Amino acid sequence: MNFVSSGVCAAKGFKAAGVHCGIRKNKTKKDLALIVSDKKAAAACVYTRNLVKGAPIAVTKAHVADGYAQAVICNSGIANTCASDGIETATGMCQLAAQALHISENDIVVASTGVIGPSLPLEPIGAHMGELVAELSMEGSEDAATAIMTTDTVKKEVAVSFAVNGTECKIGGIAKGSGMIHPNMATMLVFVTTDCNISPEMLQKALSADVVDSFNMISVDGDTSTNDMVTVLANGMAGNAQITEEGPAFTAFCEALAAVTRSLCRMLAADGEGATKLLDCTVSGAVDVPTAKTAAKSVICSSLVKTAMFGADANWGRVLCALGYAGVELDVEKINVSFKSAAGEISVCKNGAGIPFDEDAAKKILLENDIQILIDLQSGNASAQAWGCDLTYDYVKINGDYRT
Repeated sequence: MNFVSSGVCAAKGFKAAGVHCGIRKNKTKKDLALIVSDKKAAAACVYTRNLVKGAPIAVTKAHVADGYAQAVICNSGIANTCASDGIETATGMCQLAAQALHISENDIVVASTGVIGPSLPLEPIGAHMGELVAELSMEGSEDAATAIMTTDTVKKEVAVSFAVNGTECKIGGIAKGSGMIHPNMATMLVFVTTDCNISPEMLQKALSADVVDSFNMISVDGDTSTNDMVTVLANGMAGNAQITEEGPAFTAFCEALAAVTRSLCRMLAADGEGATKLLDCTVSGAVDVPTAKTAAKSVICSSLVKTAMFGADANWGRVLCALGYAGVELDVEKINVSFKSAAGEISVCKNGAGIPFDEDAAKKILLENDIQILIDLQSGNASAQAWGCDLTYDYVKINGDYRT
């Protein structure tokens, strides 16, 4: 497996584009994205578990019920959530795209992200649909990734090549998300494309299993968005024998999918609103995987841990505190904690108690922008990993006037 360029356009038969249509006031900001496959593709999705859901999710669920789709259309700026005309608008977006692409509206995945509440106007989308379709190209992944951004500061795209029974396949993805990131699936949107030939049933199985260890293990601020969605389209144009059951080919696909999703996870966490540091928490030595996952997520979600990391303060007591209220059985007297970065590694807690350590060395380690929090529960062989970011003054500033 190798990392390659071109994001959602790395796989054969996929094109993408992004334009400014006028939903966002800033005319330099792209706000409408389109991803299209040359042929109908197997489709799999996972969605937010927030009871308040964006209208696009309901429409997309209906459209991919048969296991297939051919295009994704997404706007940024307005979430199309809690609006009285939400379903009508989401359906209208699909109809506009379908007419321009000469495909069925039922083969289109629709997504929106932005402010919750306002109605999403269809007029600017319709007025610029021709331009959007005309801009479709195999080099369009970056424009699409940019068009779905809201408070994101960097675009997020990645792709890998991998082999299935000797046939080269590619899989790539783009993502948006900076705040309201605390997925439980499934504001976070992820679109993945692949030319691997895999049945809709196995594609859904792969995605549903993957998100448990990838996107469900991220937290920026503890808020689960109303519009979270992860979508994978697989058009089969690589030409491999279709994957219809578990085995070496399915394993190879799942490993490639995981390489893409985990890369996007790190990008999402590192670009948390106002964030200056990526936090990577690994819990090892747990009695089972659920315990490890719950413990890691508890630490990543702790506001006190996040603020300590912002201040480069090796306050390991906050880590133990977060473990203590995680809701899992732990032997506190066995817990070891250390911090690690490009500047080195330092142990700060052994068997549940503090040990002498060099505060200056610890601060140097925590001043880096990629921090690992390493926890050994010394109670078993299971492990898990979670990703988050520090909590800064800028997070409050950004969300204090989000609508302006």
